[in-house]
Parts: sequence; structure tokens; C-alpha cells
Amino acid sequence: MADYTIPDKKDVEKTIKSVFRLLFPATNSYSDTEIENSLDHSRVLLLGLLIGLTDEKEKVANLFFDNLESITKTLLKDAAFILESDPAATQLIEVIAIYPGFFAIFCYRIAHSLANLRVPLLPRMITEYSHKVTGIDIHPHAEIGSPFSIDHGTGIVIGETTIIGNNVKLYQGVTLGALSVDKSKASKKRHPTIEDNVVLYSGCTILGGETVVGRNSVIGGNVWLTESIAPFSVVYHKSEIVVRNQNGFQEPINFII
Repeated sequence: MADYTIPDKKDVEKTIKSVFRLLFPATNSYSDTEIENSLDHSRVLLLGLLIGLTDEKEKVANLFFDNLESITKTLLKDAAFILESDPAATQLIEVIAIYPGFFAIFCYRIAHSLANLRVPLLPRMITEYSHKVTGIDIHPHAEIGSPFSIDHGTGIVIGETTIIGNNVKLYQGVTLGALSVDKSKASKKRHPTIEDNVVLYSGCTILGGETVVGRNSVIGGNVWLTESIAPFSVVYHKSEIVVRNQNGFQEPINFII
């Protein structure tokens, strides 16, 4: 087992908040000088977290901050997609400043960047902080395209080897998981692939590393899916309504309280 020093959770929270303010200063009343100071402050905080995690903390910090411009452009595309997708959203700054789905995506993209730099522990700590405050659990090693939209979001789970394409929308309670939690499969693809332009509605569960949801498909609420579907598919449960009368109505045997 590698001998890492686990960063303090409060310091992780301070760092992620500092980076958020750095990328989106319009959510705060910063002057240009204060924004620059915020860059210095964010760098100091990150370097503090990297102590005990890597022997190349300066190099990692430089690469991370060099990549922030690209991350910001991606996040702005995500925010614009959420604004476009949600009739309740009125302006971009609203999405960026207060939407939990956007904050979860922000934390994921920051954590994913650090994971790509082979930083241990810290990426997962960032996404677990996001999980705590939003109820959205995205593994930092998942591969998620852009733009990406999460609406409401509470209860969403996106597993480690999930691959998500561009222009994908997720609603609350979606699970992209594995068919098995067998430890021997840790190095294999265990989670599904979601291709471009797919909509996953509330409560659907999609499992398995070989499961592919084809592009331009729609998965309805509460669908349970463990096999691949072709592009342009629509998958849904058909509800059945039985009108009860007073003559001989029998309670269903699967009725659960």
C-alpha cells in the first residue's frame, strides 16, 4: 500500500471553492487585483494539498493551472447547455452560481484533470465533497464529454469506467453502474457507455461494462437496462391503469407497502 499523506477535508473544500471563484469571478465582487491574488491563493492551497501525494507538486500544479483555461471553456459550454435544457433557468449566471448539477460537473472536471495528472486520493476527495453537498456521485475517472447537463441531480451515480458522449442530459436518480462489485474486475470496464445526444430520465438504471446506449436515444423514467440498445431507440415502461369497482376486485399479489 502506497504511503500517502491524506489531505485535510476542510482544506480540500477551501481549495475547490477558491478555484470556483477563480474561474467564475462574476459570482463574487472581486476586482482585477483580487482575482489575481485569488490565483496565487488557489495555487498555494493546491500545493498544500499535494504535499505527501506527489514528489512533483510544482510540476503538477503548473500543469493543472495551465489547463484551467480549457476547463473553463468546457464548463461554460456545460452551463449554456443546462440553461438551454431547463425552462426554469433564466440566465447563465444563475446556472453557474446556484445550480447543484453545474457545481457537481465543475467538481468532476477539476477532479478529472487532477486524476489525469496521476494525483492519488485528491480527485476522489473532491468528488466526494461534491457528493456531500449536491447528492451527485461522479467518479473522477469517468469519461464525460461536453456539453453535459444534469437537471436536479440528487441521487445520480456515475461509476468509474463510465463513458459519456457529448450533448447528454441526466435527470435525478440515474444510476450508471456495474453488474457486479467483484473486486477481481477492478481493472476492467464495469460501467456503461452512453453515446452522443442521449437523454436519461429520472430513476433509470443502466448497468454493465458492455452495455452501450446508442446515440440519439431516450431512456424513460425507472427503466432497468443491462443490455445495449441501438441508436435512435426509445426505452420506457408502459403503465397499466386498472379501474377498480366494487364487484370482485382482487388486490394484486405484488402490492407492496
